[in-house]
Amino acid sequence: MSPNSSSSPFHLQSSTSDDSPPSDLPLKPIPGNYGLPFFGPIKDRLDFFYHQGKESFFQTRMHKYQSTVFRTNMPPGPFIASNPNVITLLDAISFPILFDTSKVEKLNVLDGTYMPSTAFTGGYRVCPFLDPSEPKHALLKRLFFTLLATLHDKFIPLFQNCLSELFINLEDQLSDKGKVYFNTLNDNMTFNFVLRLFCDQNPSETRLGSNGQKLLDEWLFFQLAPLITLGLPKFFNFFEDLLFHTWPLPAFLVKCSYKKIYDVFYMSMSSILDEAESFGIKRDEACHNLVFMAGFSSYGGMKTWFPALIKWVGLAGEKLHHQLRDEIRTVVRDEGGVTLSALDKMNLTKSVVYEALRIEPPVPFQYGKAKEDLVVHSHDAAFEIKKGEMIFGYQPFATKDPKIFEDPEEFVGHRFVGEGKKLLKYVYWSNGREVDDPTVEDKQCPGKDMVVLLSRVMLVELFLRYDTFTIEAGTLLLGSSATFTSLTKATSI
Repeated sequence: MSPNSSSSPFHLQSSTSDDSPPSDLPLKPIPGNYGLPFFGPIKDRLDFFYHQGKESFFQTRMHKYQSTVFRTNMPPGPFIASNPNVITLLDAISFPILFDTSKVEKLNVLDGTYMPSTAFTGGYRVCPFLDPSEPKHALLKRLFFTLLATLHDKFIPLFQNCLSELFINLEDQLSDKGKVYFNTLNDNMTFNFVLRLFCDQNPSETRLGSNGQKLLDEWLFFQLAPLITLGLPKFFNFFEDLLFHTWPLPAFLVKCSYKKIYDVFYMSMSSILDEAESFGIKRDEACHNLVFMAGFSSYGGMKTWFPALIKWVGLAGEKLHHQLRDEIRTVVRDEGGVTLSALDKMNLTKSVVYEALRIEPPVPFQYGKAKEDLVVHSHDAAFEIKKGEMIFGYQPFATKDPKIFEDPEEFVGHRFVGEGKKLLKYVYWSNGREVDDPTVEDKQCPGKDMVVLLSRVMLVELFLRYDTFTIEAGTLLLGSSATFTSLTKATSI
């Protein structure tokens, strides 16, 4: 791929959409308030983490103001975020304004109203924190597209290999213990896949040894701590809030861990670093960006996403499992293997992945700062937002909008089959619509299609091996947990 390429190197599905809101909607003032300076943000933070919880925090305010657009504060607030005031969007019509980089600025808003220290990334503001208007953004995103184009032939066979190891461990542990916590197996599998994909080495063959995953988890935790609660007994809430949400955790405590990870990437990715220099990107800056892409975006994303996928498919029950295994085995048999062509013919499997992304998007928060005075529309009103105001969207509410989706809280595996494909324009999970392709001009995840592809492969490999399974579901710091309680081997292929 040339340095002038501006879009994703591989693609699963594409269409366009234009949802123009009615022009005659009444212009209303944005309801809600921020409370007293300092105290208002702290009250909202305590509500968010401890008194109400995430879902109830938004639900109660939406009902109070009778509006899906309102003002509130978002954590962490003082003293980590200088300005926690946001305008919240909770419906499918208003939410896409956050994808329009001609109207909203995406400068330093990856994690919300605060930005972790650049000491976590070698002193550089890596690409996810850049606004597309910054020249370095396009160069770095082209570099990511180049890398993905180079690696795309490895995605399926390498992931199949890693999944094979996961399923062997799953069967062994289930036989021994009767229950298996999937998240731990998934974390190990995902870390191995990412290292083998980007560095072409097994983690054990690098200087990371058996500690690589732990080092990466520590690095991630220190950056995301202001958005996390450990779910401790109420007695400890004050101490947790003081430790995690009041001051940022210092980067120097994980500096050595990060350096070990960085060195492995630097030594393993010489060809793509050469490519980066030809783009005009400094070698060390490129490497810090690649570590972030692989460690934060890829590993961190799959660490959260795959357990959610397994959770929803597991809870859907044996009827859906029967339909999936019939489709998957029939297509694989007819196509002679698990190929891109075969995956594209599995309509139910594709729909199930999209439905899981709809009901539990792996990145729930989106932020952007208004570049100009603008008007945002919900289903029933219009609201004026002033230049410089921070706009925040909670994705799980937008993708479960009852005015768009029938039975929005229910997992409906066939929702996007046939005519249901038209609803894909309302599936937002990758900093863009599912029907759109990432480009260098936007903030959509460059590996978006890879995530969808690997999700399909996971389901295919699962139902080639097993007829059905049962799980127990739970909630984690960021995301869901899944514990396998039974697994029935395939009776026919």
